[in-house]
Amino acid sequence: MDEVVLEVRNIREAYAKQFGYDLQAIHRDLKAQEQASGRRIVSLPPRRPQPAGPNLESRRTNRGT
Repeated sequence: MDEVVLEVRNIREAYAKQFGYDLQAIHRDLKAQEQASGRRIVSLPPRRPQPAGPNLESRRTNRGT
């Protein structure tokens, strides 16, 4: 296994262990770090997936013909 991957996994494990693997506690900590960073945070609204293009739809309706 790559050394960098192993290092990242070890750091992630130690970080999660600090919070008893509680995802809500981890989220609160990350949000606090985000606020403390002083960086501008951009939050975009979710987008709905677009329907498949006409080529995909025509292939579905023309199967077996």
